Amino acid sequence: MVGLTNNPGRVAPGVSRFLQNQLGMEIVPVSLSGESVLGNDGYKLLAEIPGHINVVDCFVNSQKVGDIVDQAIAVGADAVWLQLGVIDEAAARRAKDAGLDVVMDTCPKIEYPYR
Repeated sequence: MVGLTNNPGRVAPGVSRFLQNQLGMEIVPVSLSGESVLGNDGYKLLAEIPGHINVVDCFVNSQKVGDIVDQAIAVGADAVWLQLGVIDEAAARRAKDAGLDVVMDTCPKIEYPYR
């Protein structure tokens, strides 16, 4: 979860808590500070995370998400999820061309009831 911090005024902690507690997903926080969140060790870069990354969920603004998508491609992630309001068509195309699944401009917490 890129952009996940302990700031309760942000959306990312609530979505992460839902994914972790309701769906049993492992959440790995990635942020500029590398802080631990929701009891999980934090990292500053995707490349620092041990093991395989299934989905890189991006809670960063559209101007910054291209770098995160490039990191996801570089580490061999399976998919990138650009949160509600996060749109970068060029980055999405790079990810698709690299074989990643791409979801853009929506939230897994919103989409979950419709699966």
